[in-house]
Amino acid sequence: MTLLHIDSSADTAEDSVSRYLTGLFATTWRARNSAAPYRHRDLCADPVPALGPAYAALGRRVEREGFVPPDKVPALVENAAEEREWAHTLPLIDELLAADTVLLGVPMYNFSIPASLKAWIDRVTFPGAYADPDTGESQLRDTRVVVAMARGGGYGPGTPREPYDFQTPYLKAYFGELGVRHLHVVAAELTLAGLLPHLAGLKDLATDSLNRARAQVTALAAA
Repeated sequence: MTLLHIDSSADTAEDSVSRYLTGLFATTWRARNSAAPYRHRDLCADPVPALGPAYAALGRRVEREGFVPPDKVPALVENAAEEREWAHTLPLIDELLAADTVLLGVPMYNFSIPASLKAWIDRVTFPGAYADPDTGESQLRDTRVVVAMARGGGYGPGTPREPYDFQTPYLKAYFGELGVRHLHVVAAELTLAGLLPHLAGLKDLATDSLNRARAQVTALAAA
C-alpha cells in the first residue's frame, strides 16, 4: 500500500478547500496504514517544469522506436538537453508507478484544472511509460485514483453552468486513456458562497456540498 498525495492549489492550506479534502483523506488513510509509504507532492510549492523542445524530440524518437520501457529510454537520449528533460521526468513516472492510490487535489481554475497540474500531467505522460512489457496492458489498471475537486460556483448535473465544467470530463478522459479503471471523483461546490455577494443565498447548499464531499473522502480513505 503506497499513497501518492498531490496538491495543485495555489491557495494556502488555510484557504484551500481542495487541500482540506486531500488532507482529510491523507490523515484518515495514514491512520489506517501507518506503516505504509506515503509521498506528498505540492505542485505549487515545487512546480514541475513545463515541457521543452528536447522533451518533444526525445518523445518522438521513442515513439518511432515502438514500445520502449522507461529503463531503455536513456539509450535514445542524444544530448544534454534531452538528458535534463528525462532527469525531470523519470522520477515522476517512477513515483506514479509505485503508488497503489493516487490522491489529487484539484481546484477549478477558469473552468478547468490548474496549470501546475497540467504541467505534471504533460510530463508524466511520456510515450510507453505505463505499458506492461509482457502484456502491453496499462500498469495503472489497478491503481486507484481519487480526485478531490473544489469549485467556487455550481457546475453539477442540471445546473446552468454544467456545460462550463471542463475539469471533470478532462480528468475522466485523461485517466481513462491511461488505463485507470478505479477513478473516484469528489467535488465540493459553491466554495465561494461565503465570499461573493451574488452567491450569498447559496451558503446552505455550499455547506451541504462540502459535507457530502467530506463524507465521500473519508469513506474512500477508509476503504
